Amino acid sequence: MNKEHDRIESLVSEKRVKLHVFEPSQRKIWTVVGKGEEHWVDPDGVYCSCPGFYFGKLNGKETCYHLDSVKLAQNQKKVEEIIFSDDEFSDFLSGLLSDL
Repeated sequence: MNKEHDRIESLVSEKRVKLHVFEPSQRKIWTVVGKGEEHWVDPDGVYCSCPGFYFGKLNGKETCYHLDSVKLAQNQKKVEEIIFSDDEFSDFLSGLLSDL
């Protein structure tokens, strides 16, 4: 196995792929807890807030290991789902953006 595959497996097995669901609106935000940082991920829009995604795109790479870990977690049904109230959405988003 290669190093990137090991990283992906680790993220999934340690349940560091998280789906934050806000109710009752059903708004969803994906995050992946990486090395010391939490990254915002949009698997449908193919985006990750990590530097590797940005620099990879400059070099023609389509994805990063955070996005790949979301796909694997979905396939293996190992997504950590966290339910929030819609009242918490603004504070959650502010916290996430301040970490970027």
